[in-house]
Amino acid sequence: MRLRVEHVTTLRYEGSATASYNEARMTPLTTPDQTALDARFAVSPHAAVLRYWDYWGSHVTAFDVHTPHTELVTTASAIVETDRPAGTPADAGAGWADLAAPAVADRFVEQVRPTSRTRAPAEVAERARELAAAHGPHETALRLCGWLREEVAYVPGATGVHDTAAESWQQRRGVCQDIAHLACAALREVGVPARYVSGYLHPTREPEVGREVVGESHAWVEFWTGAWCGWDPTNDVPVGERHVVVARARDFSDVSPLHGVYSGPASSVEASVRVTRLA
Repeated sequence: MRLRVEHVTTLRYEGSATASYNEARMTPLTTPDQTALDARFAVSPHAAVLRYWDYWGSHVTAFDVHTPHTELVTTASAIVETDRPAGTPADAGAGWADLAAPAVADRFVEQVRPTSRTRAPAEVAERARELAAAHGPHETALRLCGWLREEVAYVPGATGVHDTAAESWQQRRGVCQDIAHLACAALREVGVPARYVSGYLHPTREPEVGREVVGESHAWVEFWTGAWCGWDPTNDVPVGERHVVVARARDFSDVSPLHGVYSGPASSVEASVRVTRLA
C-alpha cells in the first residue's frame, strides 16, 4: 500500500519567543517491509536544519530559530510504500529458555529492562506471570495485548504525554501511547524483549485510493520471540499495511515527534495528520 502522510504541528506563543531549539522525529523509516519513497520537512519561520540518526536508529531533524516569532509551524510530509503480510504473525519459535539465555539477554538488555514510564503495575505484572506460566512467549505476548485492550478504555485526552504506565493503569483509561507503554511493561516483566514504536495509522480498514482523510499519530509495540513481531495493542491487531513506522525505542521519551526548549511566554500546541492512499 502506498500512503502519503502530512503531519503539521503549530506552536502558538502568548507573545513573542526570541529563540527556539527543537528536534523532530517525524521521518518514516525504510525497513524490509516499508520504503520511504520521499520525505520532506519544512519549518516556518525559516530555521537552520541539521539531520542525523540517533542512537535508536531514528531519523532526527534538529533546528533552531533565533528571530522573534509568535508561532512555529512544522510540516513533515512523506510518501511511504508498505508491504507487510496480512494476518497474525506466526510464532517465531523462541521459548522461555531461549529468552533467558545470556546471549539473548545481553543483546536485548535495553528492550527488557523497564524504564520510568514502563514499570509494570502489580496487577499487570501478576497477569503477565500467570500467562507466562501457561503459554510460550509468543502466545503470552498476544494474550497480554488482548487483555490490556479489554482492561484499558481508549479515551482521548484522559492522559498527558508525560504519564506513566502505572498512572494510565490506575484510571484504566488512556490513548495509544499509554496502552503501548503498558504492553511494553507487561512483556518486559516476563522477559520478552519489547520496544515502543511511534508512527502513523490510516484509520480506514479498506482505504479508498485518492481520498485524503484525517489520520492518526499512533503508537504500538514490537516484541521479540525469535524474530521481531509488530502488534497494535490499542486495536488488538497485527501491524499491517496501514501502519507507517517512524521510530522505535524504549518508550515515548526516546521518540517524541517534536520536543525542544525556547525563550519566551507560555505556548499551546496543535497537531494534525492527513493520510491519503495513493495505490
